[in-house]
Parts: sequence; structure tokens; C-alpha cells
Amino acid sequence: MRRVDVPPYVAAAVLLLVASCGWGGAADGESGRMPGAPTGLTATAGSATSVHVMWNAVTDGPGIHAYEVYRGTTKVHEVPGSEHMVDVIRLRPSTMYVFTVRARDKDGRLGPSSREVRATTPAVVTADHSPPTRPRDAAGRTVAARAVQLSWAASADDRAVVSYDVYQGTTRIHSVGGGQTATVVTGLRPATHYTFTVRARDAADNLSPASAPVRLTTPGTDDGRNTAPTGFRATTHRADGAYYIDLSWLPPRTDGVITEYQIRLDGSPATSLVWGGTPPRGRARYSFYAGRDAGAIHRVRIRARLPDGTWGGFSAERTVTTGARGGAGS
Repeated sequence: MRRVDVPPYVAAAVLLLVASCGWGGAADGESGRMPGAPTGLTATAGSATSVHVMWNAVTDGPGIHAYEVYRGTTKVHEVPGSEHMVDVIRLRPSTMYVFTVRARDKDGRLGPSSREVRATTPAVVTADHSPPTRPRDAAGRTVAARAVQLSWAASADDRAVVSYDVYQGTTRIHSVGGGQTATVVTGLRPATHYTFTVRARDAADNLSPASAPVRLTTPGTDDGRNTAPTGFRATTHRADGAYYIDLSWLPPRTDGVITEYQIRLDGSPATSLVWGGTPPRGRARYSFYAGRDAGAIHRVRIRARLPDGTWGGFSAERTVTTGARGGAGS
């Protein structure tokens, strides 16, 4: 993402975002509903002492605040609701483990447990400092508007490859067993460009270099309506001899938490907003400097960086005039 240099007074306004944002309560109809059980749970040994646990996001019920991961009956991890995987570490080699996951909403209500999955850690490997070779012949194809299939040639290792990690950009999004050289990645967006790489891991946790990148564009169309902020409003106010543009909006409904937005002013990027704390769940608000001249007409809209790292659709565009009666926009 290209960053735009802004004057000090605008930068100061950006820093005020964390302190000045307001938000409302949960969306209508969410109260009283329990989170559903996580589905699609998998567990894959990542090394002699770790297991990689993954699951699908819970979408039925209210917004998910966190996921609790259990080894047997013991809770071993808690991850934010925007994350759907975790490495369970400090395990014993050559041991079978049982894992389950439960979702918890923002009101503290804990949903039912997922189905049980089992994984067995391999035997410990001593004095192994040699990583596997780079996965060769990485390739892929789209299989739907929201899914792609990836494949690669097996890596070599002086002992054995235990797992393969799949990355989207710089983020690990999936892991499969060492005997598997293909996988399907789901939960993508239509008409979106993605870059994937694969790395091999051995029992001593040595990680290979990344494969060649696989660049794919999912088919279909994405008009942005499902990923754009809604209820977007823009007005102006005057303070200390200057005019400011006041924005408010509802974050898009996504599988994860929105922490970054881009504001476009008169067709060009004006600034990026990054929340330093917990972002609002309801209506968010932000003000920024617009100059000292009355009667200036500005067009403004906003978009969010989604949890998968891509930009969502733009909100509706609003037009405001500094010094207009009531500061109203259209």
C-alpha cells in the first residue's frame, strides 16, 4: 500500500483517532444467540513437539470474540476471533493428542465444542540442523470464485518432511502433513489477486526456503458491496479558524477484525487510519483537517483493509462543502 505524506496537523488528527472514535453496541438480533460449534477442524504435527490446529470461522450466531483451543480437557490456547489457527507447542514426541475448539462471543458466552481431531507427533530428531529443500514446481489453479488448488513437488530432507506450510503473501494460512503435496485454500474473494508460496518443515522445526510464488486471480466479479463500509456519512465543522471533515460509518461484516481504513479525498488517497487498540464494532467516527477556506467542495469515501490483507470495496461517495449551513453533506 502506498503511504501518502501529510502535513503535521493532519498527522496529529490521525493520532487522535484512537482517543476520539466512538462506537455503538452489537447489531440488532445478535443478543441471546450462542456461538455455533467450529467446523472443519484439522490437526497436523508440525514437528516432534508441536501440532498445527486449524478450523473454519464460526459465522452462525453473534460476533466471535475469541476461540478456545483444548488438548483433551485442558484449555491450552485462546486466540482472537479473527484467527482460525494456532500452533500448540511443548508437546511430547511420539505421542497422540486429541484437540477440540470452542467459540466465545463478546458477551462471554461459550458455544459447543467442535468434533475431536487427533494428531501424533513424530519421534524426536537430535542434532538436526539441516532444513528440507525448497518445494519445487509450485503451481495452482482456481476451482471456484472463493477457492484455489495448490500443488508442489515433495521436498527432500536428511530425516523426513513432517509438514508443509502454505503462505498467502507473508502470512501462513494453512499447513498439511508431510506426505501431502496438494491442498485447497478456501475463504477467498472473487476477482481478487493472490500470491501463495509453500515451505517444508522437518521434525526438528527446520524450515525450508519458500517455493516459487504462485500468482492466481479468483474468477467472478466483486462489486465491493459485500466488503464496503455502510451507512457512510460526511459533514463539516469549523474550529480554531479551520474547517474539518467529519466522517462516520459502519465497518463491513467480515470474517475477522478491521483495523485499517483508507480515506480518498477528491479522488486521491488522503490518509490511512490504523487503530492502535480495539477497533469499534459499531459506528466509527473520524475527523480530519480540510483547510481554512469556506465554500470548498470535497468528495470523500472510505474503504477497509480486510482480514485477508486485501482492500474491500469503497463506500458510497459523499460531497461536503466547508462552511455550509449545518455542515451537511450529500
